[in-house]
Amino acid sequence: MKIKFIGAAREVTGSKHLITTNSGKRIVLDCGMFQGKGLETDSMNRELGFDPSQVDHLILTHAHIDHSGLIPYMYKLGFRGSIIASSATRDLCTLMLADSAFIQEHDTQTFNKRRLKKGIPAVTPIYSIDDAKEVMKLFIGVPNDMKFRIDDDIKVRFTNTGHMLGSGVANLTIRENGDAKRIAYTGDIGRPFNRILAPPVPFPQADYLITESTYGDRLHNDTKEAEDALLNVMIETCVTKGGKLIIPSFSVGRTQELVYSLNSFFNEGRLPKVDIYVDSPLAVNATTVFRMHHECFNRDFMHVLETDNDPFGFNSLFYITRAEDSRKLNESKKPCVIISASGMAEAGRIKHHLANNISDPKNTILFVGYCSPTSLGARVQSGVSEVSIHGIVHEIKADIRRIESFSGHGDYREMISFLGCQDKSVLEKIFLVHGEYETQKKYAEALKQEGFRNIEIPLKGQEYEI
Repeated sequence: MKIKFIGAAREVTGSKHLITTNSGKRIVLDCGMFQGKGLETDSMNRELGFDPSQVDHLILTHAHIDHSGLIPYMYKLGFRGSIIASSATRDLCTLMLADSAFIQEHDTQTFNKRRLKKGIPAVTPIYSIDDAKEVMKLFIGVPNDMKFRIDDDIKVRFTNTGHMLGSGVANLTIRENGDAKRIAYTGDIGRPFNRILAPPVPFPQADYLITESTYGDRLHNDTKEAEDALLNVMIETCVTKGGKLIIPSFSVGRTQELVYSLNSFFNEGRLPKVDIYVDSPLAVNATTVFRMHHECFNRDFMHVLETDNDPFGFNSLFYITRAEDSRKLNESKKPCVIISASGMAEAGRIKHHLANNISDPKNTILFVGYCSPTSLGARVQSGVSEVSIHGIVHEIKADIRRIESFSGHGDYREMISFLGCQDKSVLEKIFLVHGEYETQKKYAEALKQEGFRNIEIPLKGQEYEI
C-alpha cells in the first residue's frame, strides 16, 4: 500500500494523508483546512489533491478545523463514504463544520462587496451550510478503545491523546494479501496534565507511525505559572490600567480551559470584579457538548463537579451569541476581558475586537496558543508597528503578551514521552507531520537521541510505499 502526504507536510495546518491499498481502497486520514496564508489559503483549500468521489473511508482524529474543515467540501465534490470518529468528535463536528460554513458565507459576502466595486467577479464559499449539515449523515461515532471493523480488511481503534475533547490516535490495522500492517496516526498530541481532559494514554504497537511535531523544539512552562500569569495580566490590564484584555482563543478546548481557570479564581475569591465575555456562538454551543461527555474528563475535574455544578459559568461571566451584543462590546469603554475566536485571529469576531482595541495602549492582546507564522496572530506578535485588518491599517499600541502553556499541544519532551509506549525496534518508519520544517528537523534529532530511527519528514505530495 501507499501513503501520500497531502497537507500539514512541513507546515502546521491542512492535515490530510491518503492511504491507497493494493486492492484500490482509499482511506483519508483527516481532511483539514489550510489556515493563516492570506489569499493563498483559498486556492490551497480548493485543491484537495485527490478525488473525493473515489474515497472509501475517512478517519478523523479530532474536530479542530485544520484537521476536519474540508470534510464538507469532500461531500460537495462527491464523497459518500464513511467517516469514522470518536463520539465526542462527531458531536463537535456538528457544530464546528456548520460554523466554518457560516464564516465562509459571511466573509465571502463582505469580500464580494469590495470585488464588485472594483469590477472583479464574485467568489463563492468553498462549501455551504447545507453541505456541512448533509455530510454529518456519513459520520459514525465510535467509543475510545473499541476495535471497530470498517470492512473485512480494515479495523480502527481510537485511544485518547488528551489534545481536545474526543481527540485520539487512529490505530489502523489493514490486511493485504494475508499480511496485516499496523499504522498509528496520532493527530495532535495533548499534554500529560490538562485542566479538564483525561491525559494521553499509551497506544497499541505500530509498524508505521505518523505523528505531529508542532512544538518539536520548545518546552512549556508550568501550568500553575501560566494560570498565575493569566490572572496577573488581567489585573494589570483591567484594574491597574483600566483597559480591555482581548484574548484570541479557539472556541473548542482553549476557551473552555480559560473559563475553567477563571472559574477557579472566582471560587477562590481571587478574581477581580471585572466582566468577562466569551464572544463566540460556537464556544457557547461547544461548552454544551463538553457538558455531555464526562467520559473525556480527568479525575480532578470530575471531583470539582461534585461541588461546582457548572465549572464553565460564574456571576461575572457572560456568553455572547448575538452580533449586535458583540458590537456593543467595542462601543463600551469599561474595563473587561473578551475571549473570542479564532485563536490565530484569522477569522470570526476576534478580528473586529482587534481592530477596535489594538491601537489603545491601555489594552492588552494576550495570545494563549500556537499561531502559524503567516497568520494575523503571528504578525501581531512579530514586533511590527502596524497590521492590516479587514483592509484597514491599524497601529499596534496595545501591550502584546503570550502565554503558551495554555496550548493543547505537548512540547517536545511530552511528545517523546507519549511515543515511549512504542517498541522502537518494531517501528519500521516514523513520519513527522504538522510542524514547521526547521522545528521538525530539531525534533527528529531529539527523537534519534532517544533511540527512534528511520524518521522521515515528508514533502507536500510525497508518497511512500509501505
